[in-house]
Amino acid sequence: MPDPLLLFAGAGAVAGAAAVGLVVLLRRVLVSSRELGTDAEQATYQTLHLAARAAKHLRGGVSEQDALKAGRHLKSLLGCDTFAIVDPHGVVALDGDERLREVAAELAAAVQAAGKAQVRRGVGLAADVDAVAAPIVIGKRPAGAIVAFSSPVRAGLVRATAEVADWVAAQIELGELDASRTALAEAEVRALRAQISPHFIYNALNAIASFILTDPQRARELVLEFADFTRYSFRRHGEFTTIAEELHSIDSYLRLERARFGDRLQVTLQIAPEVLGTVIPFLSIQPLVENAVRHGLEAKEGGGRITIEASDSGAFAEITVEDDGVGFDPEQIREVLAPGPLGAGAGAARPRDNVGLRNVDARLRQVYGDENGLVVETQIGAGTLVRMRIPKALPKAASTTGPIPASADA
Repeated sequence: MPDPLLLFAGAGAVAGAAAVGLVVLLRRVLVSSRELGTDAEQATYQTLHLAARAAKHLRGGVSEQDALKAGRHLKSLLGCDTFAIVDPHGVVALDGDERLREVAAELAAAVQAAGKAQVRRGVGLAADVDAVAAPIVIGKRPAGAIVAFSSPVRAGLVRATAEVADWVAAQIELGELDASRTALAEAEVRALRAQISPHFIYNALNAIASFILTDPQRARELVLEFADFTRYSFRRHGEFTTIAEELHSIDSYLRLERARFGDRLQVTLQIAPEVLGTVIPFLSIQPLVENAVRHGLEAKEGGGRITIEASDSGAFAEITVEDDGVGFDPEQIREVLAPGPLGAGAGAARPRDNVGLRNVDARLRQVYGDENGLVVETQIGAGTLVRMRIPKALPKAASTTGPIPASADA
């Protein structure tokens, strides 16, 4: 028979181990609670978390599918039993009791017409469900409504629903602003293409025509260069490209210009291979090169040299386009890059003629921030240097098919 003393000692050891385990567990819970913060901090975190998850589904408006995804998070945020988002046309995205769909549509129409929140009592089949609806208003334009159902609806839920409706309106407005910026960026690229078209195409075709009888082989080569350049410049896919792609197009452009200028146009390239795959806004280097040819060297007796450099600078790729041409009045360049409409100053080149410079600067600032616009160093008679710093990190807005070798078709 087991010794009672041994049994007692064994039981004591087990109890002791259990007690130690309980202490360790409680300590972990307490530490975990401290890490999560106070109750107020946890509530704040939960609110921000739900709002962030809902926001990404609202930037495109309150279309039914996205509104349904956002509604799940907003329902949890408000703590209501059923939640609905109704678009301006009466389409309801509902999470909860499907029998309340028609009520949601009716209430949404009423609050959009009134322009303020409303509470309706006893809307359920058993008359035990209340509802609060608030309009989604952007500016003075109704953009839908949200409806929260609860048993009952208290004052706190009424205020919270109105606040959430205002927040939803802000998210939709931000989405519309993003869409406007995208449309503006596309319009700016179209403006650059239009600028390239009349001036360069006329000169390039004249240069090609001049070789047709005297040097047919050279004329054929220039036709191919012209085709490569125009294919790249007028492509329709993506507003971003790579440094390699842009330089390939610039090479075609300069070959065509050298056919016109002959030995008057000299070009130096200094390109670090490690930056060739860096993503940049489409047509951001080429307009600077064209600007150097048109306004820097074309007016200079005897021509000159253009130097294009792309170097690795840690988290950035640094790109410079320099010419030893006639230069500009620095005040004119400040006018070109200043916000507002372009002027029509006098001098070696009117500011209005430098729309490409202005356009590139504006797009760089839009994509990378104001600290990454163009830096221009110039003086009349002393040439011009234009510098840009491009972060190597891919911008969120970038839509490119990926790095394409410089020898590939654009």
